[in-house]
Amino acid sequence: MRPLLAIFLFVSTSVFAQLDPRLYDIIKDVSAARIEKDVTTLVNFGTRHSLSDTVSATRGIGAARRWIKGSFEAVSKDCDNCLEVIYQKNLVAKGENNRIPSDVWIVNVAAIQRGTKYPNRFIIMSGDIDSRISDPNDFTHDSPGANDNASGMAGTLEAARVLSQYKFQNSIIYLGLSGEEQGLLGGKGFANYVKEKGWEIIGVFNNDMIGNSSGVDGVISNRDFRIFSEPVPPTETEEERMARRFYGGEVDGISRQLARYVYTNTQTYMPEMNPMLIYRLDRFGRGGHHRPFNDVGFAGIRIMEAHENYNHQHQDVRTEDGIEYGDKLAFVDFGYAKKLTAVNAINLASLAWSPPAPKHVAIGGIVEPAARLKWDPVEGAIGYKIYWRDTTSPTWDHSRYVGLQTDFTLEGIVVDNYFFGVAAIGPEGHESVVVFPNKIKR
Repeated sequence: MRPLLAIFLFVSTSVFAQLDPRLYDIIKDVSAARIEKDVTTLVNFGTRHSLSDTVSATRGIGAARRWIKGSFEAVSKDCDNCLEVIYQKNLVAKGENNRIPSDVWIVNVAAIQRGTKYPNRFIIMSGDIDSRISDPNDFTHDSPGANDNASGMAGTLEAARVLSQYKFQNSIIYLGLSGEEQGLLGGKGFANYVKEKGWEIIGVFNNDMIGNSSGVDGVISNRDFRIFSEPVPPTETEEERMARRFYGGEVDGISRQLARYVYTNTQTYMPEMNPMLIYRLDRFGRGGHHRPFNDVGFAGIRIMEAHENYNHQHQDVRTEDGIEYGDKLAFVDFGYAKKLTAVNAINLASLAWSPPAPKHVAIGGIVEPAARLKWDPVEGAIGYKIYWRDTTSPTWDHSRYVGLQTDFTLEGIVVDNYFFGVAAIGPEGHESVVVFPNKIKR
């Protein structure tokens, strides 16, 4: 009986508790010192404005992106060439918007770590290469961009260093995007590139400002962070919109499920952190580089600091009335940036080790004291979990493991009173993103 007991304990631990010791190793391996070194290097390019110098070896956007590409290539060398490092670029014409005064190549840098089983399924972590000061069209004066967004770019490089030491069944893209301050142009170009390639995107983690722990409102916290996500994709069909009206799901789009995944996984492995689910595409009236991916129908979220200091965001470097303005190196909390980089890394790893999510989930149970669910089987899954929650709850609060069954009735759970979802579970206990029902079970 002892071997059987051991197997049971292993399965129960991996399936129900989702504890993978490798994720604790990943958290430990993220280095604040390496992030500080990379942020410092990026700041020392003077300006990284998307229309700045592309020829100099020491100043401007060209020098910055070449250094980023070289850094990814060095990581790849250390993992036996496990990364495909590429430039992806698009020519943006003068007048595209009022921040494009002349034709410019918007050049992104991507490092692709191919999965062993699903090489064309990707989870993406991105940071922004470019910076700006008060005038968005000033591409000559110093624009340090230490927190906005050298912190996100450095975090992406650090995640590549740590995760490149592991093998995953899904692929990961570590991505440096340009043109964010000129109208989210790099994200638009790369999202279209992905669509042209026909790649399947599990989700996008956009990291834009992950290094400020002291807010302009006086709040100081190196534990709080925000996860922004849109409610439903803008690409939904009229049929999907009508179904949502009658069956619910106003806050259950694919990006919102990705946000919940990060929330839950972070609370499991980094309970000292306080993830805040923000039910909004982005900050009020503002934008980020996850949006172009959302625009074409991909799940994407923004991970960022909770307490912003607007005095230190794309401002001319100066002192007025005793207040220091400008996005300078001195204002970055590298220990905090390490924590948010670790948040990204463990969620990238969990999703890269997880099986695909069920594509179709049907639900029924009208005028019954039960909820009936049915879903497509998933290759590689060792079981499934049904999740449910009160309709006003932001998180999946209840679950039931149902083994390999793909048709299950939750007796005594009135379908009218809850929202439901299904996740696939892999051999090591990692789960897919929860899928909200997209069909009605008759």
